[in-house]
Amino acid sequence: MPKKKTGARKKAEKQSERQRQIRMMHDNVDLGSKPCNFAMECDKCNMRQKNRAFCYMCSAVQKLPVCAQCGKQKCMKSSDCVIKHPGQHTTGMQMVGAICDICEAWVCHGRKCLSTHTCECPLLDAVCTECKRGVWEHGGRIFNCSFCAAYLCEDDQFEHQASCQVLESDSYKCASCNRHGQYSCMQCKVCFCEDHVRRKGFTYKKNEPIPCPKCSYKTRETKELSVSTRKYEYGRQHEFEEKPEMA
Repeated sequence: MPKKKTGARKKAEKQSERQRQIRMMHDNVDLGSKPCNFAMECDKCNMRQKNRAFCYMCSAVQKLPVCAQCGKQKCMKSSDCVIKHPGQHTTGMQMVGAICDICEAWVCHGRKCLSTHTCECPLLDAVCTECKRGVWEHGGRIFNCSFCAAYLCEDDQFEHQASCQVLESDSYKCASCNRHGQYSCMQCKVCFCEDHVRRKGFTYKKNEPIPCPKCSYKTRETKELSVSTRKYEYGRQHEFEEKPEMA
């Protein structure tokens, strides 16, 4: 008979499973549903932008700020508030408690929001992979690429996703052998065959995507993607020819 698990062993297994779920939640964050990335329209200049404490265009303070953690605009009678307001509801500047240094949005005066938002802010490393701009350098929202999960600003999201499914090789062959690559990693831009996508000594979960052996990002079958290979354009260059002046 197998040995009976002790209480400490059960506690350690539960803690490791909880940490694994937290890591998976951090990798699969839906930025569009987070209050710190909500769309906001300024009350004065009517410019549409990301949820901010101050307008990115005219620096105006909004009349009804939205909490970056819980997404509320009105604080009801609650015991969680750091600033007590018994018998009344608060809105506007009476509801806010701090400004997040990462996402530049208001955080309400709730004890839970003030103590947890900065550590769990989904825009912590949100730097656009195309233009290298952070949250403070542009006024738009932040998005994730649906293929490589890279951060994208509002200006470059469509252009990047249109050119993201391109491999860094001239064929669909495996990066370690000469066979056809059945699995593709969109972060490394390489393909792997059935044998080389699996690492020795690594335990794979059932019904879960196989992680990439190089970067541990989840791989997808090549036939499910519209992947193209690297292309070269040969021929004479005509861009630098002088155009005749119009009379």
